Amino acid sequence: MAVELGPADPPQFPAILSLWREATEVPSSTDDLAGLTALWRRDPRALIVATEDGRPVGTVIAAWDGWRGGLYRLAVLPSHRGRGIARALVADGEAHLGRHGCRRISLFAVAAHTGAVAFWNAVGYRPDDGEIRFTTNLGRPRDT
Repeated sequence: MAVELGPADPPQFPAILSLWREATEVPSSTDDLAGLTALWRRDPRALIVATEDGRPVGTVIAAWDGWRGGLYRLAVLPSHRGRGIARALVADGEAHLGRHGCRRISLFAVAAHTGAVAFWNAVGYRPDDGEIRFTTNLGRPRDT
């Protein structure tokens, strides 16, 4: 059966969280039902899911903040890699952001994951020289 792309629905969220645990090595502090629900409430089309036989096999989040677009949580199950699913998810995410009027997209890739870096280069993304990513988790104690 062919892989289908579309916006995720809340009943799929538990399966998507399982997919992320299987497909990624670096969990995010927002990988939970509350985070997915908040994203869905803000933009029900931002979380794009690839399904095969009704089962999620890949995802990407295409988020728009009114200034810049962001791609997050591009993940494909290891058993489904090499079939063009990630490229299709990125293209769908870019189209979603383009419909919002987005002109620039940012994303984060773990430099140590050479496969991820190679993928993003292959689909036309380049690192910004001299930029450093800063993050903090709200609601948690911070280092001083």
